[in-house]
Amino acid sequence: MSERFLITGGAGFIGSHLCELLISQGKQVVAIDDLSTGRAANIQHLLPLPSFQFVRETILNAQVLDRLASQADTIVHLAAAVGVKLIVEDPVHTINTNILGTEAVLTTANRYACKVLIASTSEVYGKSTRAPFSEEDDCLIGPTTHSRWAYAVSKQVDEFLGLAYQRQFDLPVVVMRFFNTVGPRQTGRYGMVVPRFVRQALSGAALTVYGDGSQSRCFADVADVIAAVASLAERPAAVGQVFNIGSTEEITIRGLAERIIALTGSRSPIEYVPYDKAYAPGFEDMHRRVPALQKIVALTGYQPRCTLDETLQRVIAYEKERLAASGD
Repeated sequence: MSERFLITGGAGFIGSHLCELLISQGKQVVAIDDLSTGRAANIQHLLPLPSFQFVRETILNAQVLDRLASQADTIVHLAAAVGVKLIVEDPVHTINTNILGTEAVLTTANRYACKVLIASTSEVYGKSTRAPFSEEDDCLIGPTTHSRWAYAVSKQVDEFLGLAYQRQFDLPVVVMRFFNTVGPRQTGRYGMVVPRFVRQALSGAALTVYGDGSQSRCFADVADVIAAVASLAERPAAVGQVFNIGSTEEITIRGLAERIIALTGSRSPIEYVPYDKAYAPGFEDMHRRVPALQKIVALTGYQPRCTLDETLQRVIAYEKERLAASGD
């Protein structure tokens, strides 16, 4: 059983919640994060705990990563460039961070025979219309002239790298494809739709829906997602496999905006913004993003426990508290 965990991107949204869960399970946890997108406030309450350590550094610092990996049984690799806005605006950073970072983690993990869980994304399915998406489905990626697909391809390379290390060097690697994880602490800074909508609704601003709002998503509560990650970390049969992690409760983005307006009691209108204006000319989006969950259910018994309304209520409460603390 893994007792010592190294969490890359540990001060981020998912990473900070995972650190909390693992510590509650009696694990020793080290979080490394350069705070480029993570926040020190997310883990501030963990710092006094003897079972937790935080290192502010990039995973591309080979000396630091080597030292931390040498003291770990399992590495959960969450550090990545994420968010459509960031990806479109800074594709070089996206590609370098994701591919070079994963290569650094795998090379170092292989030195010490650490188990590695790699966070991937539903974006790897690309423009496929074969929903729900199964782990063995073909992926249909848009042209290289559209930087929007740089994130999907970079995460595909991460998956190929991880599985190659598993096959060639017998390194225990597990790939996890997250489908729209949401919850408290998620930032809307890089285009994440739920915190963005909630903040707009609470301030009385228009909720900006990109496109016509008919595109649908399945939003999984971070509490369910981290429970799945922790479970996969302890399953030897997960090694060398790819798993979808998410929810199958589907909603259109227009419906999401309407739901958040109702739950917040806001009078905000909904404003529709063309993709070209929101992101970049020629931007393409996935119309549906629904995971097939049979594989992870069969191995771990995973079942999402939180409904979308429950998750949205938690995000709304968090954002209200954040606004109160800031005095805005």
